[in-house]
Amino acid sequence: MILSVPHIIDRLKNPRNKRLKSNVLLKYIFKELTLYFLVAFFFFFMIFFVNQILLIAEDLLSKRAKFWDVTRILIYSLPFIIAQSAPFATLVGFLMCLGRMMSDNEILIFRASGQAFRTILIPVMILGLIISILSFIVNDYLLPVGTMKYYRLYRKIMQSNPSVELEANSIKQLGDSTIVIGESNDGVVSDIVLFDKANNGDDRLIVAGESYLTGSKSEGVLMQLEMQNSVLAIINGNNKGNYDVINSQEMQLNIFDSVFNNNFSLSPREMTSYDLKQELIKMRLNPDTDRMRLNIWNMEYNKKFALPFGSIFFAFLAFSIAFLFGKHNGQTIGLLVGIVICFLYWAMQISGQLLVTRNGLDGFWSMWLPNFLMGGAGLIFYIVLLKK
Repeated sequence: MILSVPHIIDRLKNPRNKRLKSNVLLKYIFKELTLYFLVAFFFFFMIFFVNQILLIAEDLLSKRAKFWDVTRILIYSLPFIIAQSAPFATLVGFLMCLGRMMSDNEILIFRASGQAFRTILIPVMILGLIISILSFIVNDYLLPVGTMKYYRLYRKIMQSNPSVELEANSIKQLGDSTIVIGESNDGVVSDIVLFDKANNGDDRLIVAGESYLTGSKSEGVLMQLEMQNSVLAIINGNNKGNYDVINSQEMQLNIFDSVFNNNFSLSPREMTSYDLKQELIKMRLNPDTDRMRLNIWNMEYNKKFALPFGSIFFAFLAFSIAFLFGKHNGQTIGLLVGIVICFLYWAMQISGQLLVTRNGLDGFWSMWLPNFLMGGAGLIFYIVLLKK
């Protein structure tokens, strides 16, 4: 059957053909976005993973920790690395993908075929939502589990090899005590100065020469220090001029598990969002709750949502920036602009957390403000894009 030109035009205008074109377009964009996201995710994952190796694994291995224990430590760190990588990979991957499509005039072809910008925006936002949900699951379930296992294993490593925690020529805060460590080699410490406070408020100062650091099998004791030629000074808390001095050829100092409660007790990062929400309700109902502590826990609660769902805001921002500025070398520009924005976002997140812990900034705004700023910028660019 031979069709006339009017018949062909009528078929192209047929709603069924338009739906077919839209479906093909959505599948194509979705596939391209997923591919670029995976490439960018691998890039950020390797950056954070290598950083974890340099910060933790290298230090543990240098202290002669078992290789398998170090490997497990890295495995337990993976949920944190995944949760950190996903939002940044969304921004950079989407920018590179949409920028490349803009430079190759694919977007121009889509627009010429009658497709609106909002049609192209649909797969961008859907994939951003999917990434956010998957990232939230990792952040809300796998991260608490990994954190708990991480700390338990780290404590086990310290019990078997105490030198992991007490580094040479360093100052460590052990609970309410501060310890200054001299040279350390194979569990032998040349000089130690310990500042402590007794239960009755008296200040204690311990100075020792050569000391031997050993693990302990006693319940509740994490490690022991066999201190040689030590001097103990006890200073009255009410009258600093009143003090006692004790000289000893040998003294044993036990470092208890309770000293590390701040590191190993159940913290907000080891709870799911539901458990943390219930704990926040109890804290708000308790009139004796410290307001600063409540605000910090509120920050951690909002962080469980703000970080993973940042992918949605990043996806919208990437869409607007790529179509506005990606006409020439869109893929390269997308990579560079994405990395700069990721750095700014990370800086805002860190600054917000510091302001919460030091200045009492509201925990909600400290976590969500970077997302709102990214979303607001994306909305402004989107409006400019529609007016072009």
